[in-house]
Formats: sequence, structure tokens, C-alpha cells
Amino acid sequence: VRFANGRLRSPVSLRFAVYRSRDTAHPRKRHRRILVSEAERLCYVGHNFGSGAMRCNSLCRYFVGVLDKDSGQMEVYNAEMFNMQPLLSEKILQGEGKVELHVTFCCEYPANRGRMWLWNELWCFAPLGAQGALMCVSPAQVDLCIEAFGTSKQKRALSSRRMNAVANDIVSTAVTKAAANIIDAKGVTGLMQDVAQDDMQTISAFLPPCHEDAERPEHVYKFEDILSPAEYEALRVPAAALASATMEDIVKKAEERSLCSFVLEELKFLPADEKSRDHKARCLWFLDTLIKFSHLKVIKKKHPMGPECPHIISRKLMKNFTSLTYNNGSVQNLVSASMKAKITAYVIALALHINNFQTDLTILQNDMKLQESRILDIAKALRLKVSKAKGVLGPENDQNHKLGTLSLPLPVQKAPAGQRKRKKIN
Repeated sequence: VRFANGRLRSPVSLRFAVYRSRDTAHPRKRHRRILVSEAERLCYVGHNFGSGAMRCNSLCRYFVGVLDKDSGQMEVYNAEMFNMQPLLSEKILQGEGKVELHVTFCCEYPANRGRMWLWNELWCFAPLGAQGALMCVSPAQVDLCIEAFGTSKQKRALSSRRMNAVANDIVSTAVTKAAANIIDAKGVTGLMQDVAQDDMQTISAFLPPCHEDAERPEHVYKFEDILSPAEYEALRVPAAALASATMEDIVKKAEERSLCSFVLEELKFLPADEKSRDHKARCLWFLDTLIKFSHLKVIKKKHPMGPECPHIISRKLMKNFTSLTYNNGSVQNLVSASMKAKITAYVIALALHINNFQTDLTILQNDMKLQESRILDIAKALRLKVSKAKGVLGPENDQNHKLGTLSLPLPVQKAPAGQRKRKKIN
């Protein structure tokens, strides 16, 4: 423990009691502890939750070692740090927000003998050893005391608090006035359309390059924009196992769940031509890698997809599909929500090249663990025509599959008319 108001004269004579929360089922409340102790003139209380808890407990772990002098062995126990605060009894009086404070403690430092001192923002005059003093003060009286008798540090804090209060009022008034002017000018409907347009532009920033003037569907999202020639060549070795996979291998991989459902379905229909078979195997291997990469959160390894992944592909994933974040004094690569949307867009574009520019969005949705509305928004941003599949195309027989088709001319890109209607909860 650590005492907030100084060191104890005789800490050996103190006795402590620990209280724990009865709510053992709650994941946070079950760890709550309150530590109490009573000294000669003062009661102390400390707790490991709330605003007064010490932050060091969340940054590192503490241990206490108990040495047995006879055996020479030490037993180590988990420990927590508690900041012990003096316990003050407060009671709110009627009128002017005054606080009645019964002082049950005194200052232990001779240097403060007979001087005014501050505790919990309430001033009192108490010489050393005085107990039972009763006083009533208001926040305004506290400020007056600080102005008259406070230290330089306390006066600076008071001035800063007053300036911040004025600044907050000015900013709040300005923001309220500006918001009212915008609502009067555009109206609620216009603002909702602007928000929808911003959402569409945010999604569009993470799409593959789109060539709207293309004469053929394969030129709208060029294959070279998804995989460069050097990256495509690097996939020859890792994709060889997929190109030579037999039906028994596919069944085994399905049982092991080592490949996503989309790749498993497409492996059943590999072309007989060796060149076409090798091309499709390379595309499927990279698509499976993209989907697995989207499931990561924070990239901690240098090669997150394993040693079998070519270096040029690992560099592409880290450079194009992660965002940098600063945490605990170091820079980390993070697969954020926006980066996952970008990965989804590239997965759909690659699946279009694999499936002759018509692909099952529902299977990709399940593989990437997305909501249907999310993948449909990205598909529409890619200018695909979304329709219901006729018959079952995948293993998920209990779902209505959605197809995404890339055809020319491209549909006009429009922002949603407004927010979706919320379902009523009975």
C-alpha cells in the first residue's frame, strides 16, 4: 500500500481488512477489492477500481515473496498496489450547495503547524493535533480561500480552471450556433445524404483502380493492378500444390479447414489445360491468403502468413493492406476496419477474374466473416450488379446466395438515398 498524505509513524501496528465484490459472475466486478485500515486518528480506504485506482496495476504485475528462514525457500504471491486515502464523512446540506465536513484527522507534519491546509478541495483551519472541528464551506468560498491564502501552484490551477470554463462556454456556444445554421441551410434530409455520400467516398478510396472506359469486363479491374508480374511469378511455387490437388486432397483439406470455402469449391473445377490450371491455382492461393490475412488484427510477426509465403507477397500485404499505429512506445501494423474493406474489394475483384466476372458473394461473405450489408455495399461500390442466385451454388444450403456480376456498360454510381430503416424492437 501507499498512503496519500505521507508516511506512517508506526506502520507495524496497522491492521487491514479486504472486501470483495459479491458479483462473482460479472467479468469486471468480480475482481474489485476494497482495502480499509484504521490508524490512531484516521481511517484509510483504498480500492482497485474507479477513477482513484492506480494505473500501474494495469501496466505491470506485482509479486510478494515470503521467505521461510528455516527451509530457505520463498513462496511468491500475486499482489496489487493500493493507494490509501483518508476517509472523510461528507453530508450535503440544504441551501447553496454547502458541504458539511467533520474533520477527524490532523496533519502529521510539524512544518504545517497552525497553518491552513487543503484536503479534497475543502479548506479548514486546524492546528496540529486538533480533532472534531466542524465547518461548512461552499465552492465559491474555497476559491476565495485559494485567492487569499493559497500557494502559487494552487492559484495557477484556479486561474487555469476559470479560463477553461470560459473557453468551454465560448466553444459550446459557437458549435451550437454553427450546427443550427447548417441544419437551417441544408435540412435534416440533406445532411443525411451528405453522410451517405461521405460513406460511399470512404469505401471508394480503398477500391482497385477502375477503368470506366474499358471495352471489355476484364479491363475494368485489370489483373495487373491486383497482382504485378513479379508477384504473379512468385506464386508459382506455393500454388503448385493446389494445381496438383486430387479429389482426395480436396476432401482432406476440407476436413482440416486449411482452405476457405470459396477455394475448396473452385478446386473441384480446375481446367485440364496445364497453363490455365496453373493460372487459376495461383489466383486461388493468393485469394485464400488475402482472406486469412483479413482475419488478423495486430501484425506482430515479420512473416505473418508463414515461411511458405513469398517475401514479395508478404511485403505487399504489409504495405498495401495494413495501417500503422503507435502503441506502447512502438509502431505496429494493424488490419483496421478500412483495411479489411480494402481487402474485401480486392478479393471480389480477383474472384471476378477467376469466375468469368460473376461470383458468389455469399460464400466470400462467410469466408471473410462479414455482414451481408457490408459486402453488398462494397460490391455496389465496385459497380457490380447484385442478384439472387438461381439454385444453390455453395455448401451453405440454408442461405439465399447473392451473385455479383461485372458487365458493361457499368451502372451509374449513386449514393444511398438515406439510412436504412431500423427494425422495431418489441
